[in-house]
Amino acid sequence: MPRRTKAEAQATRASLLDAAERLFQARGVSRTSLQQIADAAGVTRGAVYWHFRDKVDLFAAMMDRAQLPLEEPPAPHEGTRSSAASAAMVALREQLVRTLALIAGDARVRGLLEIALHKVEFVDELAAVRERHHQAMDEHRAAIERCLRRAGRPAATAADEALGLNALVAGLIHAWMLAPGSFDLVARGRSAIDIYLAGLAPPSAPAAPQRRQRSRR
Repeated sequence: MPRRTKAEAQATRASLLDAAERLFQARGVSRTSLQQIADAAGVTRGAVYWHFRDKVDLFAAMMDRAQLPLEEPPAPHEGTRSSAASAAMVALREQLVRTLALIAGDARVRGLLEIALHKVEFVDELAAVRERHHQAMDEHRAAIERCLRRAGRPAATAADEALGLNALVAGLIHAWMLAPGSFDLVARGRSAIDIYLAGLAPPSAPAAPQRRQRSRR
């Protein structure tokens, strides 16, 4: 048999990833076998192992093709130190809203997100997939924390504030994915993010304690 060209190999790999996306979304990850993926792609099982070590490796490659929004760190703001500090909160807000807009407007991203959120059964064979999901969420939370600290938030509170904001965005996405027509993800998300960030305004300085007056006899 003639050797396959690089382009043919890439086409086969893409076909396998496309088939995995369809089957994972329809059947769930743990209930989809590599043989079923090979059949759907029109190749042999051996071709699957030529490109991927196992199902976890295939799943990771599928997700890497279109990095999910929650795995993307908020974009850093370029500029002077003072301008970066004053604009960091705006940059963070815009990045989070863009994330919601991408999910609402890109069918492929929605499909991958549905697989990641609702079609992965965290059984033993998929422990590495679960670890990837947790790592992605941790990285996103850490990126939000860095943005908050560039915006002047105290280190003592930035971690908790980032955790809350990350949970807010993730919760909005989860709720919308369960019923996409129930609310406008971008409009409601923008409003919720604005309310949360507005609540992070530096508190006013505490009032000076009043001196106790001596009682008169």
